[in-house]
Amino acid sequence: QVQLVESGGGLVQPGGSLRLSCAASGIAFSIFAMGWYRQAPGKQRELVAGITSGGSTNYADSVKGRFTISRDNAKKTVYLQMNSLKPEDTAVYYCNAYYNGIYDRNYWGQGTQVTVSL
Repeated sequence: QVQLVESGGGLVQPGGSLRLSCAASGIAFSIFAMGWYRQAPGKQRELVAGITSGGSTNYADSVKGRFTISRDNAKKTVYLQMNSLKPEDTAVYYCNAYYNGIYDRNYWGQGTQVTVSL
């Protein structure tokens, strides 16, 4: 059974920091590309940051220079360090695991709420 369990969300003031974690089980974690997506009320889900199995990263323009994605294959965990948070970063953040092979595999976590407010 595949599980992606996010943690680390919460309420933070503008300018603050949070670190999200996503612990995976039931998959060969090291071969999966991992990503963080977010969905704000009334908006579509969007990619925030991604990291390939080889460690290459990409970011949405809106978070470049503020967010950092990383992975620890030994712990089967992907992280999202979020600094200089803004109210517009408020959303539910979802972890995603994707493998593009003979059979594509795409898995989602349940999401964790991040609220940036005074």
